[in-house]
Amino acid sequence: MRVPFFSLAVLANVLYLCLSYTLRSSVSWVVSSNDVVEDADLSEEVAPALLVDGAALWKQAYPSSNVVLGGDSVESPAELVKEEEDDNVAQLSSRLFSYRLDKVKSSNSGGPPPHQETARTARYISHNSDWGHLATISTQDKIKGLPFGNIFSVSDGPLDNSTGVIYFYVTPMDNTVTDLKNNPYASLTFSEAEGEFCRQMVYDPEDPRCARLTLTGKMVEVVPEELAFAKEAMFSRHPVMAKWPVGHKWFFMKLELIQVWLQDWIGGVSLIPLEDYFKAMPF
Repeated sequence: MRVPFFSLAVLANVLYLCLSYTLRSSVSWVVSSNDVVEDADLSEEVAPALLVDGAALWKQAYPSSNVVLGGDSVESPAELVKEEEDDNVAQLSSRLFSYRLDKVKSSNSGGPPPHQETARTARYISHNSDWGHLATISTQDKIKGLPFGNIFSVSDGPLDNSTGVIYFYVTPMDNTVTDLKNNPYASLTFSEAEGEFCRQMVYDPEDPRCARLTLTGKMVEVVPEELAFAKEAMFSRHPVMAKWPVGHKWFFMKLELIQVWLQDWIGGVSLIPLEDYFKAMPF
């Protein structure tokens, strides 16, 4: 008669022990940009450079148990504390290289112009693009003389003041800047896929109706009398740049246009006269 009672006691003990075992799961969810830089020290001493970090927009839920199923070891409270401290350091580091995305509001409120208005469409894309792909002739040893592409943040002016002139904030440490010192001519390409229009219309980025614009010209350093506007143009659209380390010797450049190439519809491309391009308004 003792055997059933013994079996029941063993079963109850096993069930009791199982209560202390839970699966360690990692669940991620997106959070609003308001949570990105709330409690971080963003002084210039601590954060010499602030960069948009997509990972900072994500948080993880940490496990509710200190036991790992399927393992031979159990984490001690001290180890858990150290792990939590490491997580806090990683989160702080991520926040130091982030900034609130809602500080810069889009000027694109009415959508793109009709595709027949090619000059206005070109100006619309130039003004609403925050970054583009710049192609140069490389000076790097293995690809010397070949095309080389790089991504740059750009601005043609503050949100309420479009000029059509594309400004850059660059460092001599960049390979592209080295290329430009050897050959200052370059092509800058924008895609309407950067915004929401092509997604809303379900246009593939290579669909001709998802407009793309290539500006070709000569890259020159901004002259002193134009520096104030260049700084306003870049820093108003990319406020993080104001915190980039001065040791990189950042300076402003702009693209002096030679050709404006646009494809915004099926059936061919448009070469827009520079006079028409600068006369058009994107708003």
